[in-house]
Amino acid sequence: MKGVIIAVLVVLAIVQVMVRPIEAFDCGDIGLKVIWCAPYLTGYEVQPSFECCNGVKIIKTMLATRDDKIQICNCLKWAVTNYRSPEIKDAPLAALPVKCGTTLPYTISKNMDCDK
Repeated sequence: MKGVIIAVLVVLAIVQVMVRPIEAFDCGDIGLKVIWCAPYLTGYEVQPSFECCNGVKIIKTMLATRDDKIQICNCLKWAVTNYRSPEIKDAPLAALPVKCGTTLPYTISKNMDCDK
């Protein structure tokens, strides 16, 4: 019986490690994923670049949990309100995921509510 309990605890420990994210991220990581979107978001380019869209698609894969969604939302909001904020256009910002052929669980904007 003691061996069974130990085996169950070992399996639970392995499962716990497996479901944990491999690496955490911060707003700097998110910013680096979308830095290539600046020419599109500021109106200098009519379409987002491949690098920009690749970053948006990578961000989508990072949205594993509700906490991830909230953290990434706050990072995106911070980025668009602090990086060249007056130059970033609202329409391209909101259209970015669709222009990149993907979706996000929220519309990116300078005043998005990340707690929803």
